[in-house]
Amino acid sequence: MRRRRAAAWMAVAAVAATIFGGSAAVATPPVALGSGYVLDDAGVLSSGEESAAQGRLERLKSETGLDLWVVYVDQFTDPAAAADWANQAAEDNGLGVTQYLLAVSTEGRQYYLSGDSAGPLTEEQLGAIEQDRIQPALMRDDWLGAATAAADGITAAEGGASGGNESGAAGGASWLTWLLVVIVVIVGIVLLVMFLRRRRKTGSVGAGPAGAPQLSIEDLERRAASLLVETDDALKTSAQELGFARAQFGDAATAEFEAALATAQQNLDEAFSLKQQLDDATPDAEADTRAWNERVIALCEAANALLDEKAAAFDELRKLEQNAPEALARVHEERAKAAEALDEAVRRLQTLQSSYAAEALATVADNPEQARQRLAFADEQLTAAQSAIGAGNGGQAAVGIRAAEEAVGQAELLEKAIDKLATDLAEGERSATALVAELESDIAAASALPDPDGRVAGVIAATRQQLEAAREHLTGAAKRPLVALQSLEAANAQIDALTQGVRDAEAKAQRARQMVGQVILQAQAQVSTAEDYITARRGAVGAEARTRLAEAGASLARAQAMQQSDPEQAMQHAQRADQLAGLAIQLAQGDVGAFGGAGGGGGMFGGGQSSGGGGMLGAVLGGIVLNSMLGGGRSSGGSGGLGGMFGGGSSGGGGFRPGSFGGGGTRARRGGGRF
Repeated sequence: MRRRRAAAWMAVAAVAATIFGGSAAVATPPVALGSGYVLDDAGVLSSGEESAAQGRLERLKSETGLDLWVVYVDQFTDPAAAADWANQAAEDNGLGVTQYLLAVSTEGRQYYLSGDSAGPLTEEQLGAIEQDRIQPALMRDDWLGAATAAADGITAAEGGASGGNESGAAGGASWLTWLLVVIVVIVGIVLLVMFLRRRRKTGSVGAGPAGAPQLSIEDLERRAASLLVETDDALKTSAQELGFARAQFGDAATAEFEAALATAQQNLDEAFSLKQQLDDATPDAEADTRAWNERVIALCEAANALLDEKAAAFDELRKLEQNAPEALARVHEERAKAAEALDEAVRRLQTLQSSYAAEALATVADNPEQARQRLAFADEQLTAAQSAIGAGNGGQAAVGIRAAEEAVGQAELLEKAIDKLATDLAEGERSATALVAELESDIAAASALPDPDGRVAGVIAATRQQLEAAREHLTGAAKRPLVALQSLEAANAQIDALTQGVRDAEAKAQRARQMVGQVILQAQAQVSTAEDYITARRGAVGAEARTRLAEAGASLARAQAMQQSDPEQAMQHAQRADQLAGLAIQLAQGDVGAFGGAGGGGGMFGGGQSSGGGGMLGAVLGGIVLNSMLGGGRSSGGSGGLGGMFGGGSSGGGGFRPGSFGGGGTRARRGGGRF
């Protein structure tokens, strides 16, 4: 999940910039990144400055392994907030956890450095880079300096020595900063000397499978022993923390923390067992010694990461507890807006049902009822939270508010998914209609080709048949535009193989770019539909559908990155993304059907439920109420493990467990990032 910090900078000089800038600013929605690290849509960099920025960001990659893209636009729009715009651009482009995006609105005087919450840099580090390095350059309209300052800041935060700010943006660094740099360099030299001496002594530093240097046996043993002590201490501290959290938030809300603690303890037990084998009187082979120490290190690091994740989640809940009355009022307001939007969503769906076939609307057909389920659950938890506040139980109130907040967020997602599908279907119709005209032109061109073996006539006949079938899908009251588009694209691939010989190189390139653009738009729509469907039903959707969606997102990102440089490869990636997203939807629908089977098929989550029971069941399907086997919607199978899902609690705040105490993120994570 991408951070949304409130520290994005806006200067009152925006008015003066508009007056003296001479031209009106262009509002720009989140952009598609190109093949380089710099995208200057605002035109504020010279060609030399753009090359310098590109070179600095390439060096950042080689020095730290981290990527940074920098985007300059006139104004942010759709969304207008700097944080939302940057995060949306990062997610749309499939950026991974080690990839960052600096977005700058040159006319709006806003900026934001977007990074994934699971990435190597903390929120505090990103905030410091913004305030101490990027902002001073931007205040001087030093656009190149902002890019290089961001790269320098990331390098320093990652632990490397700063490469210097070529533009002088960091020239005003304090003497304390330089003193720290000198100290780091000195310590690095000392450590390097110690390392080289130890290498000469042991002679056991080799190269790993990927060519990276391995630690000596001595270093591995020291690292493993240190981590064992740290992890043992962390487990003892976490056990105490669990007791505090249980008293503060209740048994149900701490069940995942307890499960995480048990898993971490299992890791530590295995690590201690390996350490005992290493320390016994029986000599061990060098390969076993290395492998067992590496296993000890991996087990301890996994245990610590798991504990850190849960501790961070409870920190978020405690922040919510401190401001429970205001948070309750805010969620009540969001709930009211979602209820108003639901009526419009119902009307929109009814309009779509009069024009499109049922299968074209299958992914959103039950969205209104699902949204009602989530709002009913939100009402229950808001009522419980209000009672908890009145009773002075801020911890229980925080748990209820968090669950209600996520339920309202899912209701909004379900409502917006109907509008998104309507847009995608309309775009599909436009693309299909345009492709019909192109294919008719291709048929005319193919008819003029020599046909000694009848192959041309066969392709023309097949294309005409597919055209007729597509026209049927594009007319009447049961249209299937996306089905028509897929059929037309298949026909186009066939006839292109015939006509490509009569096109010149430029015409071929133009044709390829045009076609890949259409396929990418279709793939984007399919991936978005799959994301929305799975996110709002994640309590039932298993690993297979999620895996297909993640790979679909990665393929889509590859297609977008290669769209201009290699349209043919981009086409293949886009087609794969479309296919995988469609498969993800099918698998997810199967999981949801199996999930509801025990309660009478799909009706388990359909109409006819009371608001209380229906709200709870909808929350289970949405992944808001889950037992430890489902683990916040990360289950490996559809409906397994529902016994005891209500955590021993009853109605009110204590009878459920939010799927993730860290925060209500609703966007599925796309694997792989950009490359």
